[in-house]
Amino acid sequence: MTAFDAPGYLALLSFVPLGIYVHHIWRGRGGRITFSFVKWRGNAFSYPAFGLRVLLFVAHVGFWAAVVLVIAAIAGPMSIERETVYLTPGLDIMIVLDESPSMSAQDFQPGNRFEVAREVIRGFVAGRRNDAIGLVSFSREAALRVPVTLDSNTLLARMDELRIMSLGDGTAIGLGISVAAMHLERSGNGDRIIVLITDGENNAGEILPETAAEIAARLGIRIYAVGVGTQGEVPIEYTDPETGIVRRGLFESRFNEPLLRGIAETTGGKYYSAKSPGALNAVFRSIDGIETTEKRARIEVRTKPLYGRFVVAALICLVVNFLIRAVLLKEAMA
Repeated sequence: MTAFDAPGYLALLSFVPLGIYVHHIWRGRGGRITFSFVKWRGNAFSYPAFGLRVLLFVAHVGFWAAVVLVIAAIAGPMSIERETVYLTPGLDIMIVLDESPSMSAQDFQPGNRFEVAREVIRGFVAGRRNDAIGLVSFSREAALRVPVTLDSNTLLARMDELRIMSLGDGTAIGLGISVAAMHLERSGNGDRIIVLITDGENNAGEILPETAAEIAARLGIRIYAVGVGTQGEVPIEYTDPETGIVRRGLFESRFNEPLLRGIAETTGGKYYSAKSPGALNAVFRSIDGIETTEKRARIEVRTKPLYGRFVVAALICLVVNFLIRAVLLKEAMA
C-alpha cells in the first residue's frame, strides 16, 4: 500500500483548481486584449489551428501535472509492506499424487478425480503458510516435481502442469512413497508427513508399498493415505500423452483399502476413503486439524520512499511543457 509521511502538505492541492481558473479561465487575468471591432478595418482575427491548440493544451496539462506531482513529493509518499515472519518452524509435508489413467474417472463431477484432487490440494496448501510442502507424482514411474518449499506459488504452478499418464500406464504406490520419503529424509525439520492420494491398486514399480511404509516409519515419517473414487463401473476419459488420442470408456474402479490402511497404520498415520469431492475436502480438513504446530510470528513493516519517482515524473512533465512552448510554438519563455 502507499501512504504519505506528511499528508498535511496535500492540502496545497486545493489551490491547484484556483490557479487553473485564474491562469486560464478568469477574464480579468490580463491574458487577452479587448478592443472595439467597430473601428477595425483590417482582416478578421482567427483562432490558431486545431493542432496548435491541442499542443498548447498538452503543455498546460504538463505544467499543472508537474505542480501536483511536486506537492505530492513534498508530502513524502512511501510504499508500506507488511510481512508475517514465523518464529517457529512448521511441518515438512510431501504430497504424493496418483496420475495414472484411472484418476481421469468422471465420478467426481463437475470434473474428474485428478482435477478435483488438485483443487482440494490447492486449498490445503493455502492454509499451511508456515509449512514447507513438496510434490511427488506417480503412475508407472514416480518423480519428484517440487522439493519441500515455502514457495507455494511455484508448487501450485508445477502441480497445474501435471498431466494424466505422463509417467506411464500403471500405479506404483510403493515407488511414490519411497521417492517422497527419500527427499523428506534430507529435510531439516523433525515433523514430516506424507499425504498419499490414489485410486488404484499397486501394480508397478520395484518397491512394494508395505516396504516403502516400513522405510518411512523408520525415518519417523507419518503417512496419511487417501483412497479416492467410488467402487464399481465408472466412465473414464483421458488423452494419451504419447499419441494425443482421446480415450473414452468404462472401467471397473477399485482400490486396495486394506493395503492403504496398513500403510497408514504402519507409520502412525491414518487412512481415509473419499468417494466424492465433498468427502475429499473433509479429509484434507481433518488432516489439517490433526497436523497442527504452535505458531509464533511477528509482523515486520518495511517502508520505501517514493518521492524520487514523483520528482522525476514532475521534471518530465516540465520538460514536455518547455519543449512544446519554446520549441514547437516558439513562445518567448522569459
